[in-house]
Amino acid sequence: MLRKLGFSRLHFERRLEELSEGQKKKMMIAISLATSAHLYIWDEPLNYIDIFSRIQIEKLILEYQPTLLFVEHDTFFQESIATKIIDFDELI
Repeated sequence: MLRKLGFSRLHFERRLEELSEGQKKKMMIAISLATSAHLYIWDEPLNYIDIFSRIQIEKLILEYQPTLLFVEHDTFFQESIATKIIDFDELI
């Protein structure tokens, strides 16, 4: 899964502390998707993520189709991934 997110063999030789914030975020997403769960809860998964990585994450989510509850400010990501969007501002 990390290979699908752009990690090369060189990344696997580095310590976690040496990775960028975006690489750490991708690693956490990969770990999350590799862990069996009925529901995944993600808080702003696109923080520190560049556009190329964002496309890779979208493809992974659409491929694996996990049950996912997420908070994300990127409306394009919301619309391409979410099956239902709850806007709390409208509930108040």
